Amino acid sequence: MIRVLGMMSGTSMDGVDAAMIETDGVRIGGFGRSAFRAYSDNESAALHAALGCWPGDPGVAEAADISIASHAAMAADFPDAGLIGYHGQTLAHDPQGRGTHQAGDGALLAKMANRPVVWDFRSEDVRQGGEGAPLAPFFHWACAGWAVGQGHLPPQPVAFLNLGGVGNITWVDPAAPAPEAPGACLAFDTGPANAPINDLLRRRLRRSHDQDGVLAAAGRADDAIVADFLRHPWFDRQPPKSLDRDQFADLAPAVEPLTDADAAATLVAALTGAVAAGFRWLPQTPATVLVCGGGRRNPAIMARLAQDLPCDVQPVEAAGLDGDMLEAQAFGWLAARVMRGLPTSGPTTTGVPAPCCGGRISYPRGQCGFFPARP
Repeated sequence: MIRVLGMMSGTSMDGVDAAMIETDGVRIGGFGRSAFRAYSDNESAALHAALGCWPGDPGVAEAADISIASHAAMAADFPDAGLIGYHGQTLAHDPQGRGTHQAGDGALLAKMANRPVVWDFRSEDVRQGGEGAPLAPFFHWACAGWAVGQGHLPPQPVAFLNLGGVGNITWVDPAAPAPEAPGACLAFDTGPANAPINDLLRRRLRRSHDQDGVLAAAGRADDAIVADFLRHPWFDRQPPKSLDRDQFADLAPAVEPLTDADAAATLVAALTGAVAAGFRWLPQTPATVLVCGGGRRNPAIMARLAQDLPCDVQPVEAAGLDGDMLEAQAFGWLAARVMRGLPTSGPTTTGVPAPCCGGRISYPRGQCGFFPARP
């Protein structure tokens, strides 16, 4: 077991999550300290301005500098980590076209942090024909096994629903011998999650999010807009599948004529309707849906999920896990996995033809390279 620091800045672009995890890349030995660093208004604005951009485009270098500087500052507060997993900042994701782009140079971070860094987790999966996302599902399998072992969950299939900027769901069977084993995992992006809600609040009210879901709870969802949204061909596409943050860009104009409260309520209904639509693809209805990410702190979202889904819905803390830090922990666990050459994705999580070990390893002296996939 080694101590790994995982760091994540998601599509909500609110800041950097950092979390320690003790692992061998298969089992979870324990969880350690965590921290969050919020982006300043100027940093957040610069990152948002670079959305949809690719290497060399205007604004990308500034976004990369912000990502590296903020993550290096966080790493300095965790001197006991022997390894760092660094996701970088996703600016564009087009696996069927130009690929995937996470801004931030892990080799530079390794020099600044003076420790090995595993980074660029998604590119190899895309190169081999996968979607490059979601990448947390194999970690969800490990979390389910840990929770069963701790007595927090019964030994039966469960689903993890991550509600960040984009939503994704992982169905896992904790009894499977490995996350890449047949029947162990199925994962896919469900649709837009917090990003449209946060963008609405930022655009209209200059707020970063709907605190406690108060605005959405005061409104009434426009069922016609939600129904039209759910007719999008995305929902009929068989998983695995992944989304770019702005793939449903027409949702914002659709709610523009509505009041602030009704627009927020409509976006919540679209989020939960997208999750419910995804249940048709699950191997079986899970005993429980464990919600992680910022969405679980929005009572309007949680109430609507309980209404729309055919099973129990709980925050992931019900399984003894930290919903704020799960993705950061995931990239720490994945970093340990990459160091061992173990698969980080597979056919039922990203659609890659065979289990794939992604990620680049950079050392403080500048040595780096792709770690080969296990045969």
